[in-house]
Amino acid sequence: MDYNAKLDEALKRLHDEGRYRTFIDIEREKGNYPHATWRRPDGSEQPITVWCGNDYLGMGQHPVVLDAMHEALDATGAGSGGTRNISGTTVYHKRLEAEIADLHGKESALLFTSAYIANDATLSTLPKLFPGLIIYSDELNHASMIEGVRRNGGAKRIFRHNDVEHLRELLAADDPAAPKLIAFESVYSMDGDFGPIEAICDLADEFGALTYIDEVHAVGMYGPRGGGVTERDRLAHRIDIINGTLAKAYGVMGGYIAASFKLCDAIRSYAPGFIFTTSLPPTVAAGAAASVRHLKTDQARRDLHQQQAKTLKLRLKGLGLPIIDHGSHIVPVIVGDPVHTKKLSDMLLEGYGIYVQPINFPTVPRGTERLRFTPSPVHGPEEMDKLIRAMDQLWSHCALNRAELAG
Repeated sequence: MDYNAKLDEALKRLHDEGRYRTFIDIEREKGNYPHATWRRPDGSEQPITVWCGNDYLGMGQHPVVLDAMHEALDATGAGSGGTRNISGTTVYHKRLEAEIADLHGKESALLFTSAYIANDATLSTLPKLFPGLIIYSDELNHASMIEGVRRNGGAKRIFRHNDVEHLRELLAADDPAAPKLIAFESVYSMDGDFGPIEAICDLADEFGALTYIDEVHAVGMYGPRGGGVTERDRLAHRIDIINGTLAKAYGVMGGYIAASFKLCDAIRSYAPGFIFTTSLPPTVAAGAAASVRHLKTDQARRDLHQQQAKTLKLRLKGLGLPIIDHGSHIVPVIVGDPVHTKKLSDMLLEGYGIYVQPINFPTVPRGTERLRFTPSPVHGPEEMDKLIRAMDQLWSHCALNRAELAG
C-alpha cells in the first residue's frame, strides 16, 4: 500500500471539487472586535473585518468577561489539573453550572469541553440509561448529534427536516411501550430556520417521548435572559434536555446540557466523553460564567444584534442577492457552486479586507454552497457599507444571477 499516494488522492478530490478548506491565520485585536489582522502566507499583514465569526455578540472582548478571566488566572493559574472526577472540579466550574441551570430553569447542568462533546457524549450514553431507547433525529441536526446517535448502538429514526407529520408517522409505527427521545434544534445554523418546538413537544407528550434540543445558535441571543428560543417561546419547561454552547454568543469556550438533577448525575456517571476528559481551565469557566450572568440582563445587546441582522438582510435583498431569510440572525447568501463560493471568499478577503468563510458540501447540500454572514452588535455602519459595496461589485464581476427587483 502506498499510503502517501492514497493521501494525495483524497486531498486532490477536495481540490478538484473546490471543497478544500483553507485556514486563515488571523489575530483578533483586544477590545476591537470584529477587526483583526490577517497574517498572509508570504508573511505580510493586512487589517480585516471578520464577518463569519460565531462570537455573535462580541462577548469575547467584553470587559466583564476579561476581568473575570484575569481574576481567575491570578487566583488559580492556567489549567484545571485533571478530569472532573480527579481534581478538575473547581468552584468556577460549579458556579458556571449553577448559572446555566438557572438560565434554563433546570435543576442541574453539566459542563463539557465543547457542545460537540456534550451532544456526542449525552446522546451516545442515553441508551445505557434507557435500554431499548429509540431516538428520532431531524435530518439536518448537527454533526455532533448525528455522531452521538450513530454511536449509541440503539435504534434510530430520521425524520424529514421540521416535518412534524413525518415524525408522527415514525412515532406511531413503533412499539408504544418503547422508550423514546426526539432530538432536534431550535435554530439551524446553515439556513437560519427555527425548529417547530411546540409541535414537537406536543408529539412527545402524546407518545411518551423525552425531548432533546440543541440551542447552540440561540443561547444568549433569544429570550428575555438569553435562555434561547425555548425561553423566548416559554417552552423550556417542556424540554427534558437542553444542549448549549459557551463558544458562540457567550464568546468563550465549552458546552453543556441542562436537565434534571438525576439525568445530569447519570450522564456524569456513565458518559466516557465526560469521565475521561480534562475539565475546562478555571479561567475559561470564570469567563463563561461572567458572560452568562451578564447577558441575563443585557437585552439592549440582543436587540441590536437582531436589528443588525435585519438591516444586512434588507440591504442584500435590495441588491437582488439570493439570501435565505427565516427571521433569525443567520444571513446565508447562496452562490450554488463550490468554486465560485471559494473565489468570492478569496476576493472579499484579498481585495476588500472582508473575511467570510465559504460553506460547501458536506456542511450544506451540493448546489447550495454559500457565504454565511454573522453580523454582530459591534459591526458598525461603515463596516456594513463596505460589505454591501463589495458584494455588489463582486456579484457583478463574477456574473452571478440576481433576483428580479420590485419596481
